[in-house]
Amino acid sequence: MTDYLLRILTDDGNLRAVIAQTTGLTAEVAGRHNASPVAAAALGYGLTGAVLLGALLKAQQRVVVKATGSGPLQKLIAEADSYGHSRAYVGEAQLAAYGPVTAERVAEAIGDDGFLTIVKDLGMEEPHQSTVPLQTGFLDADLTWYLNQSEQTPSVVEIDAFVDPPGQVQAVGGLLVQALPGETLDALIEVSERLDDLPPIGKLLADGRTPEEIVAALFGPMAYTITEQRPLLFRCGCSAERTLAALSLLDPGELNELIASGSAEVDCHFCGEHYTFSSEALMELTGRH
Repeated sequence: MTDYLLRILTDDGNLRAVIAQTTGLTAEVAGRHNASPVAAAALGYGLTGAVLLGALLKAQQRVVVKATGSGPLQKLIAEADSYGHSRAYVGEAQLAAYGPVTAERVAEAIGDDGFLTIVKDLGMEEPHQSTVPLQTGFLDADLTWYLNQSEQTPSVVEIDAFVDPPGQVQAVGGLLVQALPGETLDALIEVSERLDDLPPIGKLLADGRTPEEIVAALFGPMAYTITEQRPLLFRCGCSAERTLAALSLLDPGELNELIASGSAEVDCHFCGEHYTFSSEALMELTGRH
């Protein structure tokens, strides 16, 4: 299944929307982390949320969505750029949960006592960061609250992850609808009410509905234009060179301890790539040969 997103603009200029199908992306990331069913669903929520926000960015910009809650998942971190590339990880990828993987179970795993942090790299000297308290643990509801309260942008976000008990990712997707500046909220309220009448987006995707068909059902009689279709792909920016550069920032005493041990081993949190550096490579970081 090829993942992609659609960008939509109503012809009257009242609303803009993004809808994303992220099933394959979630399955790949969950597989890389050997994630349990509930952790796989949480990864789907994080990846989809980051992709939706990333679609609003300009070229060469990226966004990080970080939820650190009171639940046993501990943390959920997802990144996406403006080109549809995304990656994510959770604090406890093997978190066990019994019974069906529902939105409520994912929210319990995240927890409602903690913080939601949105970091945007807009190409400026410093990234823009906003941190707000988690409201519910339901990531889509918390993102809706963040956009409405922190960014002062009237918005509706819905995300859904359908993961079966054995842990197979069946369908994941989400949508973001926003009222454009200067417009009334009537159209957004109308779409929100229609969204409440539809089955969850994961169920619709699992039943074979395409993002295009979901958009048609959601916007009803409103005239709209699909302005872009963009593929969504997993991509991690880690490399041996970047990892070695990170090690160079360690305190000299810590570097010397690694040199004395004979090597340094580093795993990427996002993709699971394993890097091993010899004592000789580490010695070059200190200027010794």
